[in-house]
Amino acid sequence: MQSMSPLLRRSHRDPADRVVTLIGKPGCHLCDDARDVISTVCGEVGATWEEKDITRDEELYRLYWEQIPVVLVDGAQHDFWRVNPDRLRKALRG
Repeated sequence: MQSMSPLLRRSHRDPADRVVTLIGKPGCHLCDDARDVISTVCGEVGATWEEKDITRDEELYRLYWEQIPVVLVDGAQHDFWRVNPDRLRKALRG
């Protein structure tokens, strides 16, 4: 029996090694909703999360202003506007 090539094998990372970033701004109700979902899901799976204020970072503002809140998983864009908890859970569990 042949084993799969390492390039074809899907890597499964430990959720504790994953980092979720919420990019938002103060006073944004969608950001508040996203924060609640991220906090809950990360707490369940053991992932770390952080928050960045788009009004304090020109590059984030330029990249994401029309999409906030934006959610990154390990630095790659995962979602924007609304965060689906099941989709985030699945992404973090690999």
